[in-house]
Amino acid sequence: MRTDSEEEAEEPFGRLAPGRVSTVAADDGSPISVEEIEPEDGGKPKLTVVGVHGFALSRQSWHFQRRAFTALRAPRVRQVYYDHRGHGQSAASEAKHSTIEQLAADLHAVLRAVAPDEPTVLMGHSMGGMVIMELAQQDPELFTERVRGVVLIATAAGEVGSRGLPRSLLSKYNPLTRGVGELAGWQPGLVEFVRAAGGQLTRHAVRRLAFGRRDVDSRLVDFMLEMLGVSPVRQLVNFVDTLGSHNRYAALAGLKHTHVLVVGGDADRLTPYSHAERMAAELPDARLVRVRGAGHMVHLEQPDLVNDHIIELLKVCSGADRQRLVRRIRWWRR
Repeated sequence: MRTDSEEEAEEPFGRLAPGRVSTVAADDGSPISVEEIEPEDGGKPKLTVVGVHGFALSRQSWHFQRRAFTALRAPRVRQVYYDHRGHGQSAASEAKHSTIEQLAADLHAVLRAVAPDEPTVLMGHSMGGMVIMELAQQDPELFTERVRGVVLIATAAGEVGSRGLPRSLLSKYNPLTRGVGELAGWQPGLVEFVRAAGGQLTRHAVRRLAFGRRDVDSRLVDFMLEMLGVSPVRQLVNFVDTLGSHNRYAALAGLKHTHVLVVGGDADRLTPYSHAERMAAELPDARLVRVRGAGHMVHLEQPDLVNDHIIELLKVCSGADRQRLVRRIRWWRR
């Protein structure tokens, strides 16, 4: 019999069995690629979990969450993952539509198309978390009626890129870097992520950009490079301005009626842990999780820890027995 470590050593990152793939039309007609995964045992799900991925990535970045949640029994969940416009398998994005506001409208279109009625938990990483905040600002009623929980991973409500990688790592002589820098006001982390997607950073730099530990599995670095290689750089450049100007602290008020989990790695060079702390301070009933030694891709780097906390949130959000739910809420807020 193979051990767990032997099975993990053969982990087919980004190669899980495909779910049901469809195309959802955004409000401007742009096709958004969506994938749905049912519970492994065929049982009836109590919740739908929707993953909203980060900048320059794709829905493949939820690999460990998808694998773990498919096998869940308590509660069973249906999963929905999609690619932002300009990313992964979704349509290209014009500059005028490459905004967090548009991405939030796209998320709303996905919810209407594939999860119109059921209770939902939204899970956002990096830019995906910003998109969820904007949706809460656009449609706060959605978060009082159907969205029971929100997971914010390695994200920020504002001041993105004000701290990040050292400016000395940037090359002002590179045309792409110079163009991105003009858009973002020289936001170091954002510029570096675009350069990584364009294949202009070394493997070592990408590892340092995405992960906190020096000894991170080399196959995770390969997986990161593979994801970064899917979305065209010319598309990603269009999003830098909206990320650099992102300020959604006021939007956090739209999350006050739902359960919120905030997760941050304390070695994150793109969205430092101080962002997680400030969001949690603005949401006094949120649960804050500090993942020591983890970087920006915390949900890939330390998936078991992150998944344990998300699953606990799913249990809270799926509670059918009101008395049991109240007990869980008290535990959650203590």
